[in-house]
Amino acid sequence: MTSKKTVERTTKETTIRVEASIGSGKSNVDTTVPFLDHMMTALAKYGGLDLTIKARGDLRHHIVEDVALTVGQAIAALVPKGAARYGERTVPMDDAVVQAILDVGGRPFYRGPIPSTFFEHWMRSFCDAAKFTLHLRVLRGEDRHHVVEAAFKALGFSLAQALADTGSVFSTKGSVSLSAKQRKQS
Repeated sequence: MTSKKTVERTTKETTIRVEASIGSGKSNVDTTVPFLDHMMTALAKYGGLDLTIKARGDLRHHIVEDVALTVGQAIAALVPKGAARYGERTVPMDDAVVQAILDVGGRPFYRGPIPSTFFEHWMRSFCDAAKFTLHLRVLRGEDRHHVVEAAFKALGFSLAQALADTGSVFSTKGSVSLSAKQRKQS
């Protein structure tokens, strides 16, 4: 079991707090955006993540974006050294069928789209903050709610696969570490 990670983001526009751990899919989500709450609850459940999210802000757009950035950072902090790294799942939901293909190996990239500008932006911001690669393919779907929800469920399942600790590094490069040194300015 991974320890709990807490990430807080405060700007003039929003205040976000996320607690995340690999667990059983329990969530306590309060963002003031009901559909975002629903999607974060689905992500936690299908990803086997215990998530506590509290968000307040001025505009729906700012809350959605900043929750994505904060959740991305929190989940990235959970990636074990021996993570399976890759995950893939296709989820049907009524008329919708969505496939998520994920790599948690430290390279930010997102390719969609899904039929919601808010949640398309959520996916891109999440991947940028987490440094994950995510390809979402909407194979079918007319109802935007069903497509977006299937996308979050597919992402959750993919996260559960990719975050599984195999005890081995899945890269021909071996374990990659980065460091940055701050130069003293005169």
